[in-house]
Amino acid sequence: MRYLKKLVISAVVLLGVIMGLTALTAIAAEQMHVKSETDVAGDLGILQGDGNGLTTEYLNKSTTRFQAAIMFLRLKGLETEALAYSGMNNFKDASLVYKEGQAVLGYLKDHPELGWQGIGGDQFDPVSGITAQAYYKVLLEALGYKQGTDFEFAQVLAFAEQKGLSKIASVGQVVNMNVATATIEALHASLKGSNKTLATVLSEKGILAANKLEVLTYKSLQLKKNDALGSYLTDSKGMTLYTFTKDAADLNSCVDACLAKWPVYYDDQLMVPAGFQAADFSVLLRKDGKQQLMYKGWPLYYYALDQAAGDTKGDAVGKLWYVIKPAAGIAIGTKADLGNYLTDTKGMTLYYYDKDTKGVSNCAGKCLEKWPLYNADHIAAPTGTNSADFGTIIRADGKKQTTYKGFPLYYWVDDKKMGDTTGQNVGNVWFVVDPATFSGTKAINSSVKTSKSDQLGTYLVDANGMALYLFTKDKADVNSCVGACIVNWPIFYDANLTVSSDLNGSDFGEFTRTDGTKQNTYKGWPLYYWIKDKNPGDTTGQNVGKVWFVLDPAKTEIR
Repeated sequence: MRYLKKLVISAVVLLGVIMGLTALTAIAAEQMHVKSETDVAGDLGILQGDGNGLTTEYLNKSTTRFQAAIMFLRLKGLETEALAYSGMNNFKDASLVYKEGQAVLGYLKDHPELGWQGIGGDQFDPVSGITAQAYYKVLLEALGYKQGTDFEFAQVLAFAEQKGLSKIASVGQVVNMNVATATIEALHASLKGSNKTLATVLSEKGILAANKLEVLTYKSLQLKKNDALGSYLTDSKGMTLYTFTKDAADLNSCVDACLAKWPVYYDDQLMVPAGFQAADFSVLLRKDGKQQLMYKGWPLYYYALDQAAGDTKGDAVGKLWYVIKPAAGIAIGTKADLGNYLTDTKGMTLYYYDKDTKGVSNCAGKCLEKWPLYNADHIAAPTGTNSADFGTIIRADGKKQTTYKGFPLYYWVDDKKMGDTTGQNVGNVWFVVDPATFSGTKAINSSVKTSKSDQLGTYLVDANGMALYLFTKDKADVNSCVGACIVNWPIFYDANLTVSSDLNGSDFGEFTRTDGTKQNTYKGWPLYYWIKDKNPGDTTGQNVGKVWFVLDPAKTEIR
């Protein structure tokens, strides 16, 4: 499935106030065109996929030596000739690729002047991954430069940067998405000894369609990186772009003197980095009549004090302005009555539940229908927050949930758009998360508390959310689990046992085992862990041997 499509935002003017917002809806006064680097590579035939097009799976696959060789031939205008090659001489490992590909390998072997003579021992090693250094070598040779004459392999990255090729230099193992980025760089570069770009030459040879080259003139958003901030978004000249947290509540929050310090950013023709989705970009027609580009609903700005490419002086100014970290997973909104609060990258508010304890969600079943869990596979924390404060728990239902300082994060079902905070103080137990002041919930993190799952209902867990079990054979003798059994089912004991408010403390006790160790009990049943439970929410010990079970407080009978 092609996932980065050309975005055309029609000329529509929508005025008024919608659901309490004072900002205008995102619109455009004229057509806007957004293409991603992978989109462009596909349209030009540079990347062709693996039979199903440029799917996400394909774009994230490692690029092999064989694919790099194909790309070299394609950019030299030799691919068709290579595919039709019928010579019998070939590398010993040519059978590792498909039949037509074997012809390509034979062509390379019989044309040593092309520089693709394998790894020695008559082996090509076609399915091994390729590095950025190796792929930039391919592109330099496509531009007419020769290893050993113009550059040495050890200096490939430095030489490539001189020729305008550097965007994937820090990538370790190259994936097909990176190939799109680097190849488009090369299309803009001039051939050795010529003022013609590679794209122009390939068009003149009929390899690239001339009517598809206009996109190469589009301004390009870029991903830059530094040690302090990680990856962040810039314009085509490397000038940093920012978001304003107050825009979560009103897209026109920055006016007059604010705009003098934070000029708006707008381009109507954009090429965006590989991996970006065109649908994430839109245009805001501001109240002052200016157009402004938005990313995931956030208007984009420059900072007047940034003077040179790479400057990021505007980051965290007033704890209201931040660079754009596309893979952040988290953003910050601001309202006069709430201050700063956590949102997802599209400005949808995140909440905590005051009945949760650290590492444990006590919202399950119908609760989750109203308060859907939030999960992001990766968090690049905004400046001023600590990446280490974000984590992941495995819930009792097996789902992953992102946490802040150990406490689960949720959405509220009645929040419909960016800036909504209608879940604040619902039931006096649901609240937005101020990253600067939040330190936890009021719930006591007891030694033993309850958790819930759709499959098992309510059951006992320890302070970290690890399931506790009973052993039915303990009915006759509380020392029934010994030897190898205790290795697999470690005992639970807390000398200063505390229990959550929904449990009765008098149901808990302790006893001394025959080996002298102490163990806590619930309603007379000794409590155990299961060695194969690795994360909070794991209940893999349930019904093992039909003698081990979690303890449901309402259903557990006195031993």
